[in-house]
Amino acid sequence: MAHLENTPPTPQQLRRALARVRRGAALDLEEATVLLAARGDELRELMAGAARVRDAGLVAAGREGVVTYSPKVFVPLTHLCRDRCHYCTFVTVPGKLAKEGKAPFLSPDEVLDLTTQGAELGCTEALFTLGDRPEDRWPEARQWLDEHGYDSTLDYVRAMAVRVLEETGMLPHLNPGVMSWAEINRLKPVSPSMGMMLETTSTRLFTEKGQPHHGSPDKDPAVRLRVLEDAGRLSVPFTTGMLVGIGETLQERAETVFALRKVAQRYGHVQEVIVQNFRAKPDTAMRHEDDLGLEEYLATIAVARLVLGPKMRVQAPPNLVDLDECKALLDAGVDDWGGVSPLTPDHVNPERPWPSLERLGNVSAYAGFDVQPRLTVHPEYVRAGEPWIDPRVRAHVEALATEDGLARPAVRPKGLPWQEPDGGFQPSGAGTGRTDLHESIDTTGRSTDRRTDFDDVYGDWQSLREQVGATSVGATTALDSDVAAALRQAEADPRQLTDEQALALVTAEGPALDEVRRIADHYRREVNGDEVTYVVNRNINFTNVCYTGCRFCAFAQRRTDADAYSLSLDQVADRAAEAWELGASEVCMQGGIDPELPGTAYFDLVTAVKKRVPEMHVHAFSPMEVVNGASRTGLSIHDWLLKAKEAGLDTIPGTAAEILDDDVRWILTKGKLPTEAWIEVVTTAHRLGIRSSATMMYGHVDRPQHWVAHLRVLQRIQDAALDSGAAGFTEFVPLPFVHTSAPIYLAGVARPGPTLRDNLAVHAVARIMLHGRIDHVQTSWVKLGVEGTRLMLQSGADDLGGTLMEETISRMAGSEHGSAKTVAELTEIAAGIGRPVRERTTTYGEVRRRSAQVEATTTPEPSRTGSDSTP
Repeated sequence: MAHLENTPPTPQQLRRALARVRRGAALDLEEATVLLAARGDELRELMAGAARVRDAGLVAAGREGVVTYSPKVFVPLTHLCRDRCHYCTFVTVPGKLAKEGKAPFLSPDEVLDLTTQGAELGCTEALFTLGDRPEDRWPEARQWLDEHGYDSTLDYVRAMAVRVLEETGMLPHLNPGVMSWAEINRLKPVSPSMGMMLETTSTRLFTEKGQPHHGSPDKDPAVRLRVLEDAGRLSVPFTTGMLVGIGETLQERAETVFALRKVAQRYGHVQEVIVQNFRAKPDTAMRHEDDLGLEEYLATIAVARLVLGPKMRVQAPPNLVDLDECKALLDAGVDDWGGVSPLTPDHVNPERPWPSLERLGNVSAYAGFDVQPRLTVHPEYVRAGEPWIDPRVRAHVEALATEDGLARPAVRPKGLPWQEPDGGFQPSGAGTGRTDLHESIDTTGRSTDRRTDFDDVYGDWQSLREQVGATSVGATTALDSDVAAALRQAEADPRQLTDEQALALVTAEGPALDEVRRIADHYRREVNGDEVTYVVNRNINFTNVCYTGCRFCAFAQRRTDADAYSLSLDQVADRAAEAWELGASEVCMQGGIDPELPGTAYFDLVTAVKKRVPEMHVHAFSPMEVVNGASRTGLSIHDWLLKAKEAGLDTIPGTAAEILDDDVRWILTKGKLPTEAWIEVVTTAHRLGIRSSATMMYGHVDRPQHWVAHLRVLQRIQDAALDSGAAGFTEFVPLPFVHTSAPIYLAGVARPGPTLRDNLAVHAVARIMLHGRIDHVQTSWVKLGVEGTRLMLQSGADDLGGTLMEETISRMAGSEHGSAKTVAELTEIAAGIGRPVRERTTTYGEVRRRSAQVEATTTPEPSRTGSDSTP
């Protein structure tokens, strides 16, 4: 393996960097790189500085002089892997397993035998370690999974985690390698923590032939960083770390530490960072490489501690150095020994047995530390509870934890049922919390301008501001000639517009914008005539309890907040029945992602409405809710939607879209689904005959380029639907960002919503770009008011949305345009510009008049929603 030489720092550079350590100053990348080369007296001074930082962190955590470890059992679920890391002895091949009489995977009985023995010995953690997706490389792995009824290795991991929880009470810590956002979301309910080593951010070690990660698709640093980001977005307590001495340069090593700090600061989910030293192993491609030297290792630990700061737990495996060297690890800033097993070997480093707890305790005591057991999930996350600990494993964690979040002394885990939480919907009764919010939002308003966990639930605001700066796109000013050419193309054939031409149209101003609006209104008239349509409907937001961390949303509340509420199923059905009596043909149901909702919650909601009002059209559940429901039930997106349809779901709102560009989405929201997941839900729904609306929320941290790209995504989805014979989208709904109480605005990250020019341009260009694909463009009176709505109706829009009867999401965000409109008021909006109105169904059909139907000229006492709602 070829090595790059490190340029040694000068004595002056070392002195300056150490002076900053003495002063407690923050280190930059260059200084950290210099300090990684410290040896001798300079190393001892560096370690002393790191130890001071560590000690300050332990005092702040209330654990002065305590170093922790996790009593664990190592569960090597499979030794097969699709990667080919040059230093790994954990991984083998099917042929070797067969010669040894072993199956590709541990059987359920073998997993339970290991974990049962561990529980009897007082172990609290079941560490599931395995190779990445072996079925993608090895037919034997695929065959074993098929024969045992599992779709994938990760499905098997999930099933075994549930069995361990139920039959032993041990807490699974899942370390299955690279996972997608959806896969992490699916595994969170069965494990209080997960992990994956970042190892290194050096792309050179991945891309260059002969380097240790070459030929291993899961070792791409960008892929592994994405996993860390996704875990943070989903509020998963996560263990990660770096592997030191595999050929990286000192600068690459420092870059890895800074990358770990960045992701930890952004989401607050990295519970510990492992600094692991390379040790050469026989029968590997790197068997002749030198082990990482002790001084180099200590310098890396010390620099990691200084860069990561006092709050981070820094772990070094005690079995990868000699026992008498463990004191030096503590001197360098370590405060955690990681998992130590009295039962199973370290299967990743089988040549290095664990030290006994007695000997490890003696070494720690000699260094001035008491050793105490912890759980696989670290104490601060145990104490915080939601959103870090899923309700389905909360009882398992609480059974083993002390009040301060550590492991109970001498505890012996016992199996507990893994089941849906008892919270969520009440079948009947008055619901919980401020269930009159749909009324009182218009009278007494919000209790406070922000939720009580504002400083934590959204991630680190300063990191977010830096992210906005890194992803922002400069303003675009099109030349007059470019705008003129774009206008000619839009009028001749809008399907042939290039991205540059579409951008010229959406950034047009003055007379050019007037011409864009004229062309859009021409296409509106060509497709829909002058009629302005509306639907008589009611919004029902069944709960606002949510921990997803959408930074634009002022609707979501913490469970204990004064404005939090959850309706009972009877209350939902009552509101649907009341709406029917007032002439409504549709209820639109959406709510917060409450972790305590049972898996059947969404099906129960639809059933409750259909049982009470069989003919009511149920337009419900954003793609985020669909993904949440699928995760909770263990069903695929396809099967979940099919079951929802069988329960009575008619159409779905295409909300949770915001901007269909992940660079923007991850600024707007901490934990909402990525673009590809939104697309999967919508396209699957269309294939099943479940139509959806399409939305775009704009005017926050986005730019016109993002609007054009978003509309392109919708074009592709609709083209695919139409090509397959499906109807696809019913309408496109531009949703102007309501900023007033939006967290991302209160934190100074977002701009204060779109301008009038933006609103006109978005509605008009949407009509032009979607012409021939999506017939209807809806304008939101909730967000734009009467006069703004009339302008949009003269700029390509043809639909007013719904009467709503209650609207809480936008009102909680600060919209001042009310919560409901009567039919007469909607008629007046259109009449003000000389346009007739027509009531429609959700799918734009003719409304079948009902006997004794009440003219919807009055509304019930209202209930409300938030700034990404669709009427």
